[in-house]
Amino acid sequence: MKTRKNIYFKVVALAAIAIAFAMPAKAQLSDNGYANIDWQFNVPLSNNFADKASGWGMNFEGGYFVTPNLGLGLFLNYHSNHEYIPRETFKLGAGDVTTDQQHTMFQLPFGAAARYQWNRGGSVQPYVSAKLGAEYAKIRSNFNMLEARENSWGFYASPEVGVNVFPWVYGPGLHFALYYSYGTNKADVLHYSVDGLNNFGFRVGVSF
Repeated sequence: MKTRKNIYFKVVALAAIAIAFAMPAKAQLSDNGYANIDWQFNVPLSNNFADKASGWGMNFEGGYFVTPNLGLGLFLNYHSNHEYIPRETFKLGAGDVTTDQQHTMFQLPFGAAARYQWNRGGSVQPYVSAKLGAEYAKIRSNFNMLEARENSWGFYASPEVGVNVFPWVYGPGLHFALYYSYGTNKADVLHYSVDGLNNFGFRVGVSF
């Protein structure tokens, strides 16, 4: 598991560096455009299935300022949370099953984003934003060389506060954000029931 995590973080870091060097040597994509690519840390809240916090996620967002402070754009992010369930006995069909389980909750929301940003053109640019769209979720349990899962679609909403920091005269900047998200996804896997996906977390990445 440690090897997989090390590989994951190295790939994310190399991708961010490659994108940064490929961008034009200026603080933002254009006078009115913006974008950020982030590593994402996620903490599930009462999701009743896989509730362990994890850093297995990324966030992508880009848009255009339609007024000096208001930007409209698109977003996509994904995250995977996991939880080990010790050995237990439960009903399955007409019989009982005794086994341990590995739960996985994969979330992929996407849609439209709006942000209000202050101090555009400055070295520190705070903002607030809201994201609305759809969310695809895969809820899965692996046990005894078997798998039970359900795919679910729901409505997604997420407020966010963040800041873009441009410490250099030329080149991309840094992006930091805190977020909360809610999806209306529902699913039933084995004897578990999921009714809504609540999460909060933070993002760290590069800003253009």
